[in-house]
Amino acid sequence: MTKKTGFVWQEIYMWHDTGTHSGVLPPGVPVQPGTHAENPETKRRFKNLLEVSGLYKQLHQIEAYAASEEDILQVHTADYMNQIKALSDEIGGDAGMLTPFGKGSFDIAKLAAGGVMAAIDAVLDGKVDNAYALVRPPGHHAEPDTGKGFCLFSNASIAAKYAQNERGVGKIAFIDWDVHHGNGAEKIFWNDPSVLTISIHQDRCFPPDSGDLTDNGEGAGAGYNINIPLPAGSGVGAYEAAYDRVVIPALYKFKPDLIIVPSGFDAGAHDPLGRMMMHSDGYRSLTEKLLKAADDLCSGRVVMCHEGGYNDATVPFFGLAVIETMSGIKTNTDDPFMALFEALGGQELQPHQDQTLKEAEKLLNNLRT
Repeated sequence: MTKKTGFVWQEIYMWHDTGTHSGVLPPGVPVQPGTHAENPETKRRFKNLLEVSGLYKQLHQIEAYAASEEDILQVHTADYMNQIKALSDEIGGDAGMLTPFGKGSFDIAKLAAGGVMAAIDAVLDGKVDNAYALVRPPGHHAEPDTGKGFCLFSNASIAAKYAQNERGVGKIAFIDWDVHHGNGAEKIFWNDPSVLTISIHQDRCFPPDSGDLTDNGEGAGAGYNINIPLPAGSGVGAYEAAYDRVVIPALYKFKPDLIIVPSGFDAGAHDPLGRMMMHSDGYRSLTEKLLKAADDLCSGRVVMCHEGGYNDATVPFFGLAVIETMSGIKTNTDDPFMALFEALGGQELQPHQDQTLKEAEKLLNNLRT
């Protein structure tokens, strides 16, 4: 069955300047500088593949608007926001751990957060059934008082606060499938029982000191933060088991009114900043599971916002698989990497991965209804 899938894209997102780096390291280290890991190519090629496949013209375009400073202050401190604004007006700077930005990035980051807000508006207003916001800079590592991991502002968290405060949404679930821990939403909603934050990520990949199973929320929010730190080398079998045994049961227990997916594709095989083995059909399967739960629980209201993914040849095919699944429209474009990736050794659930999931399943008992 086809659905109306909204899509957010602005050319200016690609103009966010992360500068000349050696991967993630700034000039000055003893290796020739080149392109920063977080550059426009994976995002631009994702959008271009949507066009070439013929799917882009079948999506419902959503016009992004800029988040206001008041919107940003629902999540971030005034000192931090003003610091980014001042540096952006000059020549740029560094927002925190591994987060460079250039002149003008403050306004682009406001438009990125606003793009997710606009996607939520379109879903809540019934203009679309679900939506994907292909925004940049990413956001899921940004914390209230600092940037981190290429992220200036916490796009999804700002949009979630907007949905609750301005649009009357009650409970929101975050399902973060980026290979790196969703530390931003965890910190922002740590004490908040109205927001369920679930992060499935490579154990201790980034940030190196967060994302543990034992980090489960605090105070009124105790039990409402669930981390699933899968061992490096996990394949589609581990991800599907994590969804079947932890993620989907948590959603049915929590019963959200809206699901937000910080969507990074760096858990895909051959990503330079992750060591997992997801492939297009794996992402297709996880999306199907989420959409089924959303149909049962919250009238299908799913908004995905783009995060990581750093292999510019593979990310477009992962993204195409997700958008095809969200829209119910299958194109004639096949993923040329599928045969290689599905044949990788260890794609099935492994015993040591199963042990992690057994521990994660216990966290369902802490989730109060």
